[in-house]
This record gives sequence, C-alpha cells and structure tokens, in this order.
Amino acid sequence: MPDAPASAGASAPAVAEASLLSGLLGSDGSATKPATDESGAVRASRDSLAYGYYNQTLGVHLAHTENKTLLQTVTDWLGTPYSYGSNSRRGTDCSGFVTQVFKKVYGITLQRSSRSMFSTVKRVAKTDMKAGDLVFFRHGHGAIYHVGIYLKDGRFAHSACNGGVMVSSLNQPYYHHNFYAAGRVAGTEAAPAPTTPADVIEMLAAAEHARPE
Repeated sequence: MPDAPASAGASAPAVAEASLLSGLLGSDGSATKPATDESGAVRASRDSLAYGYYNQTLGVHLAHTENKTLLQTVTDWLGTPYSYGSNSRRGTDCSGFVTQVFKKVYGITLQRSSRSMFSTVKRVAKTDMKAGDLVFFRHGHGAIYHVGIYLKDGRFAHSACNGGVMVSSLNQPYYHHNFYAAGRVAGTEAAPAPTTPADVIEMLAAAEHARPE
C-alpha cells in the first residue's frame, strides 16, 4: 500500500502554548482551576490550541465540534509500527489499532478481525460518512482485508503494513480502487467528553516529545 506516515511531529504554536499553560499551571507547575471570569477565555484558548494541533497533525479541516478524544487517541498512535496480530503501541495491525481506539474512545469492544467487524456495523453511504465510522477495503470481489477509522475530508487513520499507523486519503488511487464499504458502530454517536486541562497538558507533552532535536 503506497503511503507515507502522517507526521507525528507537528507542534502547536509556541505563543499559544505559553498562553494556555499560563492559565492552566500554577507557579509550582501544578494544574490550577482558572478564575471564574477567565474560565471562558481559557476554555476557548484550550479548544483552539487542541483543534489547531489536530488540524496540523491529521491534515483535516476541523469545525471545533469534533470528538477531541477520538482525535487525540488517533494522534497518540501515529507512527506505531505495523505488527501482524498485535495491538499495542509497540506494534499493531489494522484491526488491532481499530479495536484499541474504540475501546479507549467509546468503551466499545469490537471483534478482532476486519471481516468480523464488518458483520456488526450498520452500512452507511460513502457520502454520509462521519468521524468514527469504519472504512473497509478488499481486492476486487475478494474478502475484506483492511479496516481503518474515518476522520474527515476523505481522510482515515489506519495501520498499514508498509508504514504502521498513519493518516491516508480515500482519494489516493490505491485506496480509492480498493474501497469496499463504510460502516457505523452502534454507540459511537454519544456526546464526546470535554477536554480537561490535564488532557491538554498531556497533549502538549506528547507534542514536545515528538519534536525533532
């Protein structure tokens, strides 16, 4: 599958980081609760920074209403090597990646193989796909062999055998030709949990760690 991993090293703007952290961290470096009259501004800055980071890293145009937990979890997995039959951050195959993301984001335990997953989803038209839907691939009339998680703008996250966890486009010739169907897992349309200061601090730490020396 011709592809290149999405960069996990895209970083949030330094100015935004400094502004955000000043509102979230006390002088001793511990998380603090923003003052009541600043909570709205801090919350807006937090969301703006988070969505800006995911926009850069995942290559999608976000409306600031998407499930941040899904975006963060996918981002955390970017660059994980491909390993057939595995499902950990040390290595994972396509279905292993999908099962781990769904367990983390939605608390849903999926079947372990892409073909088994397909048997449990509700089919949706390609034009009606939403973030969190599953996308399935097969060669011609063969069996389903690959699965990924749809994000937005025709892009999906998956673990490819030649590059590990990455974000690719359904418009790429290979994936366009082998796309079979999309499906929605019951229980994925619940309202996403709000991003907390601890979530943002963890995201910034991950971004800092991913930056090249």
